[in-house]
Amino acid sequence: MEFLSTADFWIGLMKIIWINIILSGDNAVVIALAARALPPEQQRKAILFGSGAAVVLRIVLTVVAAKLLELSFLQVIGGVLLLWIGYQLLSGSDEDDDAHHKGTGTMMAAIRTILIADLVMSLDNVIAVAATAQGNMVLLILGLAISIPIVVLGSTLMIKLMQRFPIIITLGAALIGWVGGETVVNDNLVHGYTMAHPWLHYVAAATGAVLVVGLGKFMQARSANRAEASASPQA
Repeated sequence: MEFLSTADFWIGLMKIIWINIILSGDNAVVIALAARALPPEQQRKAILFGSGAAVVLRIVLTVVAAKLLELSFLQVIGGVLLLWIGYQLLSGSDEDDDAHHKGTGTMMAAIRTILIADLVMSLDNVIAVAATAQGNMVLLILGLAISIPIVVLGSTLMIKLMQRFPIIITLGAALIGWVGGETVVNDNLVHGYTMAHPWLHYVAAATGAVLVVGLGKFMQARSANRAEASASPQA
Protein backbone atom coordinates (compact mmCIF):
# COMPACT_ATOMS: atom_id res chain seq x y z
CA MET A 1 0.00 0.00 0.00
CA GLU A 2 3.05 2.25 -0.19
CA PHE A 3 1.81 3.65 -3.52
CA LEU A 4 -0.98 5.42 -1.59
CA SER A 5 1.59 7.78 -0.12
CA THR A 6 3.16 8.77 -3.43
CA ALA A 7 2.39 12.07 -5.12
CA ASP A 8 1.96 10.38 -8.52
CA PHE A 9 -0.88 8.25 -7.17
CA TRP A 10 -2.87 11.21 -5.83
CA ILE A 11 -2.19 13.30 -8.93
CA GLY A 12 -3.41 10.41 -11.09
CA LEU A 13 -6.49 9.99 -8.89
CA MET A 14 -7.39 13.67 -9.23
CA LYS A 15 -6.90 13.45 -13.00
CA ILE A 16 -9.28 10.48 -13.30
CA ILE A 17 -11.92 12.19 -11.14
CA TRP A 18 -11.62 15.37 -13.22
CA ILE A 19 -11.85 13.42 -16.48
CA ASN A 20 -15.03 11.74 -15.23
CA ILE A 21 -16.56 15.07 -14.19
CA ILE A 22 -15.95 16.43 -17.69
CA LEU A 23 -17.05 13.31 -19.56
CA SER A 24 -20.05 12.36 -17.41
CA GLY A 25 -22.34 15.19 -18.47
CA ASP A 26 -23.96 13.23 -21.30
CA ASN A 27 -24.25 10.15 -19.08
CA ALA A 28 -26.12 12.19 -16.46
CA VAL A 29 -28.54 13.35 -19.16
CA VAL A 30 -29.22 9.75 -20.28
CA ILE A 31 -29.78 8.60 -16.69
CA ALA A 32 -32.15 11.51 -16.03
CA LEU A 33 -34.13 10.88 -19.23
CA ALA A 34 -34.43 7.16 -18.49
CA ALA A 35 -35.44 7.58 -14.84
CA ARG A 36 -37.69 10.66 -14.98
CA ALA A 37 -40.93 8.66 -15.51
CA LEU A 38 -40.46 6.53 -12.41
CA PRO A 39 -42.03 7.27 -9.01
CA PRO A 40 -39.65 9.34 -6.83
CA GLU A 41 -38.51 6.42 -4.66
CA GLN A 42 -37.75 4.31 -7.74
CA GLN A 43 -36.01 7.26 -9.40
CA ARG A 44 -33.43 7.29 -6.62
CA LYS A 45 -32.87 3.55 -6.88
CA ALA A 46 -32.61 3.61 -10.68
CA ILE A 47 -30.10 6.49 -10.57
CA LEU A 48 -28.01 4.82 -7.86
CA PHE A 49 -28.05 1.32 -9.34
CA GLY A 50 -27.65 2.59 -12.89
CA SER A 51 -24.72 4.84 -11.99
CA GLY A 52 -23.01 2.16 -9.88
CA ALA A 53 -23.44 -0.52 -12.52
CA ALA A 54 -22.24 1.90 -15.21
CA VAL A 55 -19.02 2.54 -13.24
CA VAL A 56 -18.41 -1.22 -12.85
CA LEU A 57 -19.07 -1.55 -16.57
CA ARG A 58 -16.51 1.16 -17.30
CA ILE A 59 -13.89 -0.63 -15.21
CA VAL A 60 -14.41 -3.85 -17.18
CA LEU A 61 -14.62 -1.94 -20.44
CA THR A 62 -11.35 -0.11 -19.78
CA VAL A 63 -9.46 -3.39 -19.89
CA VAL A 64 -10.70 -4.25 -23.38
CA ALA A 65 -11.64 -0.85 -24.83
CA ALA A 66 -8.49 -0.41 -26.92
CA LYS A 67 -9.07 -3.75 -28.64
CA LEU A 68 -12.79 -3.12 -29.07
CA LEU A 69 -12.18 0.21 -30.80
CA GLU A 70 -10.08 -1.60 -33.41
CA LEU A 71 -13.11 -3.64 -34.54
CA SER A 72 -14.89 -2.36 -37.62
CA PHE A 73 -18.64 -1.73 -37.45
CA LEU A 74 -18.68 -1.80 -33.62
CA GLN A 75 -19.09 1.96 -33.27
CA VAL A 76 -21.49 2.06 -36.21
CA ILE A 77 -23.73 -0.38 -34.36
CA GLY A 78 -23.23 1.53 -31.12
CA GLY A 79 -24.04 4.87 -32.74
CA VAL A 80 -27.23 3.53 -34.33
CA LEU A 81 -28.18 2.07 -30.95
CA LEU A 82 -27.72 5.49 -29.34
CA LEU A 83 -29.90 7.11 -32.01
CA TRP A 84 -32.61 4.54 -31.24
CA ILE A 85 -32.35 5.17 -27.48
CA GLY A 86 -32.59 8.94 -27.98
CA TYR A 87 -35.62 8.49 -30.23
CA GLN A 88 -37.31 6.16 -27.74
CA LEU A 89 -36.68 8.48 -24.79
CA LEU A 90 -38.10 11.47 -26.64
CA SER A 91 -41.00 9.87 -28.53
CA GLY A 92 -42.23 8.19 -25.35
CA SER A 93 -41.93 11.28 -23.15
CA ASP A 94 -45.68 11.94 -23.07
CA GLU A 95 -46.38 8.32 -22.19
CA ASP A 96 -43.65 8.47 -19.56
CA ASP A 97 -45.29 11.53 -18.01
CA ASP A 98 -48.61 9.68 -17.82
CA ALA A 99 -46.88 6.70 -16.26
CA HIS A 100 -45.24 8.98 -13.72
CA HIS A 101 -48.55 10.50 -12.67
CA LYS A 102 -50.07 7.03 -12.36
CA GLY A 103 -47.16 5.91 -10.20
CA THR A 104 -46.02 3.31 -12.70
CA GLY A 105 -42.85 2.70 -14.65
CA THR A 106 -40.29 -0.06 -14.96
CA MET A 107 -37.14 0.50 -12.95
CA MET A 108 -35.33 -2.41 -14.59
CA ALA A 109 -36.13 -0.99 -18.05
CA ALA A 110 -34.65 2.37 -16.98
CA ILE A 111 -31.51 0.69 -15.63
CA ARG A 112 -31.18 -1.36 -18.83
CA THR A 113 -31.40 1.82 -20.94
CA ILE A 114 -28.79 3.51 -18.74
CA LEU A 115 -26.36 0.60 -19.07
CA ILE A 116 -26.73 0.23 -22.83
CA ALA A 117 -26.29 3.97 -23.44
CA ASP A 118 -23.35 4.20 -21.04
CA LEU A 119 -21.68 1.21 -22.69
CA VAL A 120 -21.75 2.92 -26.08
CA MET A 121 -20.94 6.43 -24.89
CA SER A 122 -18.01 5.29 -22.76
CA LEU A 123 -15.99 3.50 -25.44
CA ASP A 124 -13.88 6.56 -26.22
CA ASN A 125 -14.00 8.02 -22.71
CA VAL A 126 -12.43 5.05 -20.97
CA ILE A 127 -9.34 5.34 -23.17
CA ALA A 128 -8.50 8.64 -21.46
CA VAL A 129 -9.11 7.12 -18.02
CA ALA A 130 -7.02 4.03 -18.79
CA ALA A 131 -4.14 6.17 -20.07
CA THR A 132 -4.21 8.20 -16.85
CA ALA A 133 -4.31 5.10 -14.62
CA GLN A 134 -1.30 3.60 -16.47
CA GLY A 135 -2.20 0.04 -15.49
CA ASN A 136 -2.83 0.82 -11.79
CA MET A 137 -6.15 -0.96 -11.16
CA VAL A 138 -6.49 0.45 -7.63
CA LEU A 139 -6.18 3.96 -9.03
CA LEU A 140 -8.65 3.15 -11.79
CA ILE A 141 -11.29 1.64 -9.49
CA LEU A 142 -10.95 4.40 -6.86
CA GLY A 143 -11.22 7.15 -9.45
CA LEU A 144 -14.30 5.68 -11.10
CA ALA A 145 -15.94 4.82 -7.75
CA ILE A 146 -15.52 8.38 -6.51
CA SER A 147 -17.25 9.58 -9.68
CA ILE A 148 -20.49 7.76 -8.71
CA PRO A 149 -21.83 10.53 -6.43
CA ILE A 150 -20.94 13.10 -9.11
CA VAL A 151 -23.09 11.28 -11.69
CA VAL A 152 -25.86 10.64 -9.14
CA LEU A 153 -26.05 14.31 -8.14
CA GLY A 154 -25.90 15.41 -11.77
CA SER A 155 -28.72 13.03 -12.76
CA THR A 156 -30.90 14.08 -9.83
CA LEU A 157 -30.43 17.74 -10.72
CA MET A 158 -31.24 17.04 -14.39
CA ILE A 159 -34.53 15.32 -13.46
CA LYS A 160 -35.59 18.34 -11.42
CA LEU A 161 -34.67 20.68 -14.27
CA MET A 162 -36.56 18.51 -16.78
CA GLN A 163 -39.68 18.68 -14.62
CA ARG A 164 -39.43 22.46 -14.44
CA PHE A 165 -38.20 23.09 -17.99
CA PRO A 166 -39.53 20.38 -20.38
CA ILE A 167 -37.42 21.80 -23.24
CA ILE A 168 -34.42 20.16 -21.55
CA ILE A 169 -35.90 16.76 -22.47
CA THR A 170 -35.68 17.69 -26.15
CA LEU A 171 -32.17 19.09 -25.70
CA GLY A 172 -31.14 15.92 -23.88
CA ALA A 173 -32.46 13.72 -26.69
CA ALA A 174 -30.63 15.95 -29.18
CA LEU A 175 -27.41 15.46 -27.20
CA ILE A 176 -27.82 11.67 -27.37
CA GLY A 177 -28.42 11.94 -31.12
CA TRP A 178 -25.34 14.16 -31.48
CA VAL A 179 -23.16 11.61 -29.67
CA GLY A 180 -24.73 8.82 -31.74
CA GLY A 181 -23.82 10.56 -34.99
CA GLU A 182 -20.27 11.18 -33.73
CA THR A 183 -19.92 7.53 -32.73
CA VAL A 184 -20.89 6.27 -36.20
CA VAL A 185 -18.21 8.30 -38.03
CA ASN A 186 -15.58 7.46 -35.40
CA ASP A 187 -15.77 3.79 -36.36
CA ASN A 188 -12.49 2.23 -37.43
CA LEU A 189 -14.01 1.51 -40.85
CA VAL A 190 -14.35 5.20 -41.78
CA HIS A 191 -12.02 6.85 -39.25
CA GLY A 192 -9.34 7.60 -41.86
CA TYR A 193 -11.84 9.29 -44.16
CA THR A 194 -13.31 11.27 -41.26
CA MET A 195 -9.85 12.48 -40.23
CA ALA A 196 -9.23 13.65 -43.80
CA HIS A 197 -12.58 15.46 -43.88
CA PRO A 198 -13.11 16.99 -40.39
CA TRP A 199 -16.41 18.61 -41.42
CA LEU A 200 -17.96 15.14 -41.69
CA HIS A 201 -17.67 14.76 -37.93
CA TYR A 202 -19.93 17.76 -37.31
CA VAL A 203 -22.32 16.94 -40.14
CA ALA A 204 -22.85 13.41 -38.81
CA ALA A 205 -23.32 14.67 -35.24
CA ALA A 206 -25.82 17.36 -36.31
CA THR A 207 -27.65 14.84 -38.52
CA GLY A 208 -27.97 12.48 -35.57
CA ALA A 209 -29.39 15.22 -33.35
CA VAL A 210 -31.88 16.39 -35.99
CA LEU A 211 -32.92 12.81 -36.77
CA VAL A 212 -33.64 11.95 -33.13
CA VAL A 213 -35.52 15.17 -32.38
CA GLY A 214 -37.40 15.17 -35.70
CA LEU A 215 -38.61 11.57 -35.48
CA GLY A 216 -39.28 11.88 -31.75
CA LYS A 217 -41.41 15.00 -32.16
CA PHE A 218 -43.22 13.45 -35.13
CA MET A 219 -44.17 10.41 -33.06
CA GLN A 220 -45.20 12.65 -30.16
CA ALA A 221 -47.56 14.58 -32.45
CA ARG A 222 -48.88 11.35 -33.96
CA SER A 223 -49.61 9.90 -30.52
CA ALA A 224 -51.35 13.12 -29.47
CA ASN A 225 -53.54 13.07 -32.58
CA ARG A 226 -54.49 9.46 -31.94
CA ALA A 227 -55.39 10.29 -28.34
CA GLU A 228 -57.58 13.19 -29.46
CA ALA A 229 -59.25 11.03 -32.11
CA SER A 230 -60.02 8.26 -29.63
CA ALA A 231 -61.35 10.73 -27.06
CA SER A 232 -63.54 12.76 -29.46
CA PRO A 233 -66.43 10.21 -29.79
CA GLN A 234 -66.76 10.17 -26.01
CA ALA A 235 -67.01 13.96 -25.78
